[in-house]
Amino acid sequence: MTQTDAGTGEQVKDKATEVAGQAQEKAQQAAGQAREQVRTQIDQRSTEAGRKVSEQGSDLRAVGDQLREQGKDGPAKLADQAAHHVERAGGWLSESDADKILHDVEDAARKNPWAVVAGGVALGFAASRFLKASSSDRYRARVAQPGGTTTPPNTATPDRALPRPTQPGDAPRVGEPRFASPGAV
Repeated sequence: MTQTDAGTGEQVKDKATEVAGQAQEKAQQAAGQAREQVRTQIDQRSTEAGRKVSEQGSDLRAVGDQLREQGKDGPAKLADQAAHHVERAGGWLSESDADKILHDVEDAARKNPWAVVAGGVALGFAASRFLKASSSDRYRARVAQPGGTTTPPNTATPDRALPRPTQPGDAPRVGEPRFASPGAV
């Protein structure tokens, strides 16, 4: 190897290191911008959600007042307590920024990990029910499209079940022709 080849190889290596450093810097900048956009979205949406939740708290308080006017002090007291909690949650959402929300959620998850697990299970169950309920709508939409499948859905019911496929060695069903298996004479 000549000294010129070694110098050229070193220049290529230096240039590759420089390009890699620039790419890493650009990726970090892009990640920082994306993180800032997410924070901004969380701030805006949490403020809006806080406003709506606070409105619901005010509605609950009005329900409590109506119940009290009707002489139903027990339910009115419950409505007032619920209104207080809902208004506190609305205020927290309105006043908190993305970092505070994330910090508070992390703290709650650390203190009550089973609540997080239960919430995840409940969310998964709700999502599965939603997908199951909407699957027939998606199927009908697909069938209605030109070029969509035209096979009718399985309409079997317990009193009108579809016959199961025959297995080798099964006796023929009544009214069904008997065919010889391959290799039989």
